[in-house]
Amino acid sequence: MNLPSVEAPSSAPAQAADTVTAHTLLNCLIREVSSPERQVTIAGEHLLVRLPRCGVLLRVPLRRVSMIGAHRFGAPAERQDGEVWVALRWDELAALIRDELALRTGVDNDEFLDQVAASHETVRAVLESRGNQEPPSCSYIASEQSLVYGHRFHPAPKAREGDTRDWLVYGPETRSRFPLHYLAVRADLLRAEGDHSALDRLCSSAAPEFRVLPAHPWQYRMMSQNAALRAALACGDVVDLGSGGPPVVSTSSVRTVYEPDTDVFLKFSLNVRITNCVRKNAAYELSGAVALNRIVRPIFARLATRYPGCALLAEPGYRSLGLGIGQDDRDVLEGFGVIVREGVGTHLLPGVTPLLGAAVADEYPTSPAHVSHLLARTGADPLAWWDAYLGLLLPPALAAYFEHGVVLEPHLQNVLVGVRRDGWPAQVIFRDLEGTKLVPDHHREALAALDEEVRGPLSYSAERGWDRVIYCLLVNHVAEVLCALADLNPALEPALWGLVRDHLDRFARAEGDPARLRALLSGVPLPAKANLLLRWARKADRHATYVPLPSPLAADFPQEAAL
Repeated sequence: MNLPSVEAPSSAPAQAADTVTAHTLLNCLIREVSSPERQVTIAGEHLLVRLPRCGVLLRVPLRRVSMIGAHRFGAPAERQDGEVWVALRWDELAALIRDELALRTGVDNDEFLDQVAASHETVRAVLESRGNQEPPSCSYIASEQSLVYGHRFHPAPKAREGDTRDWLVYGPETRSRFPLHYLAVRADLLRAEGDHSALDRLCSSAAPEFRVLPAHPWQYRMMSQNAALRAALACGDVVDLGSGGPPVVSTSSVRTVYEPDTDVFLKFSLNVRITNCVRKNAAYELSGAVALNRIVRPIFARLATRYPGCALLAEPGYRSLGLGIGQDDRDVLEGFGVIVREGVGTHLLPGVTPLLGAAVADEYPTSPAHVSHLLARTGADPLAWWDAYLGLLLPPALAAYFEHGVVLEPHLQNVLVGVRRDGWPAQVIFRDLEGTKLVPDHHREALAALDEEVRGPLSYSAERGWDRVIYCLLVNHVAEVLCALADLNPALEPALWGLVRDHLDRFARAEGDPARLRALLSGVPLPAKANLLLRWARKADRHATYVPLPSPLAADFPQEAAL
């Protein structure tokens, strides 16, 4: 099959960072502000976007129009100045968006431009660094470390606190591989729940009365000045074993690393803000992961029997350090808390390779995992490939919600797609219990048995859970893979959405036509997470709201309605 190639935004790192930063800002502006306010239209080969409060008209060349409004842009964006159009730099566009949002909300955000600039600088620095490195030989690791440009609908997807040099050492985009730092902790100071024995296979402690505690080296450096930790080191309750053990690789979430030899993931705390949030494992999240694993794992065992090819990576336990000294103790407990996540090996079918969903769907191919490469390998009809993909992804995620009251978070970074040697999809593996929630009506007894601090963050109302499932499943995941497929053949987009509808309709019929699915199939707006507005308000992800997105799922959906 001869498929058109999808070209990178530029071979020059600085120019590529300029282009992608500008397009990402436009994506957010259009989805969250301009389109809901009906300030977007198509004029020939351009998309026109009005900023009504600033009195500014923008235009950007269109590479492809999307039925869901997730258009592909050319470069650069332009601003109307009298009778002429003037090219806008990415930072000028960011400043205009800041002005419009300040007028719209009545408040300013003096962090916004710095965060956009930090994201831009990360992309530029990563691209320069990658040019001097060999890609990983393992296809799976290459996919985890391929997300150079980040989330297309976040205003600063690569914004990160800290020194750029740290990101080049520990960030996944630079193909990082490094040893962990290890502590030996007196056994009675260890804080742990569940099965965390996998940690003992990474490094042995010096004495039998001590247990090993791995730490992310960057986090250890940040935590090393904690007074309680320094006292414990001084008296010998904790022994610094230094760096060692097998090297680990950084995955797409940055703070979660993978150790290939033992096939285990370790989710560390990092006291660094990545996009919206400081990425630490709060005490309730440590206990919550173990509690959720206990509840959800048998449910997924049943789902795997019903839907062969689906799996959930278990998070059976955590380990940390407790020193019992007020706030310093909590800081240490959360700062050194590490959640154990099982690897993919026990779930994979013979001859199947796991690939990160976000790498499959990336707008620009940055690894062999991209859907264009998979289709080139298989030589199959893209619609047949898509039909198989949807058949693996949609039913278990929907059944988890409707039948078991489990709200999965199957966005592109939380799903591994297992493909055969010919690129054909064969498995879908869900991961990361942090965003998984329970609907109380299904789990009242199990939730009542948990401490209040743990119980509250583990549950969503049925309505809130539905918004989260549909956003992650359809808007973040399905729509983005579909867009990558449509880039190869734009004429296929209606048929691609038609297959999504067919799968949803088939599931709805089997489930007795639930009202929420009936509304979805009637074309009610889809919920899209408002990352720009969330960042503007300086709020954490748990406070995210949704904006309505025109849906292409109604049988009589007119394409122009999404414009």
